[in-house]
Amino acid sequence: MTINWYGHSCFKITNQGGHLTIIIDPFDKGIGLTPPRGAADIVIVSHDHNDHNNIKAISNKPFIINNPGEYDIKGARIIGCTGFHDKKKGEERGLNTIYLIKVDKIRLCHLGDFGQEKLTDKQLEAIGHVDVLMIPVGGTYTIDAREAAKIAKQIEPHLIVPMHYKMPGLKINLAGLDEFLKEMGIDKKLLVEKITIKKKDLIGKEMEVVVFKI
Repeated sequence: MTINWYGHSCFKITNQGGHLTIIIDPFDKGIGLTPPRGAADIVIVSHDHNDHNNIKAISNKPFIINNPGEYDIKGARIIGCTGFHDKKKGEERGLNTIYLIKVDKIRLCHLGDFGQEKLTDKQLEAIGHVDVLMIPVGGTYTIDAREAAKIAKQIEPHLIVPMHYKMPGLKINLAGLDEFLKEMGIDKKLLVEKITIKKKDLIGKEMEVVVFKI
């Protein structure tokens, strides 16, 4: 499996062999970044805000997943469970879907714009074991760095990929990444252009934070 990051909360997942492509939370140009382009088999949307729902940017008439439920598409197993964009059960910013994505026997969790203080027992049960966690850390509209660190430890994935934080060009007011790294006790960050992994690479691996190059 290969994971690429377009910035903000948008990722591209390509399975081993390259015959399945999934795009998560494509954004539009209004946020100041260059929107993702190209074809995909599946597009996943965590919630209906313009920095997460630019479906029209993706070609090839992908299958759209934008609601909780269970989906089996082209060898991918995807489970969406209901969450909240804020700490008041959606009263301020509405709902947000948490997705568990299983491809190549690897389990990825994308939290979307998660705003709860912590995951509920029901959400943790739905997510189950996680190999790769994509978690917002920039605060303002989601959990902040301190809360993200606590939730990452709730889940205990092998790899933690921070997202939804301040980066060059982004017009959304978010905190930067350094505070989250400090909360996780990391002085030196590992910068990557992409993540390429197989299930066997994760066996026995301790929790690690991986940061994409901007």
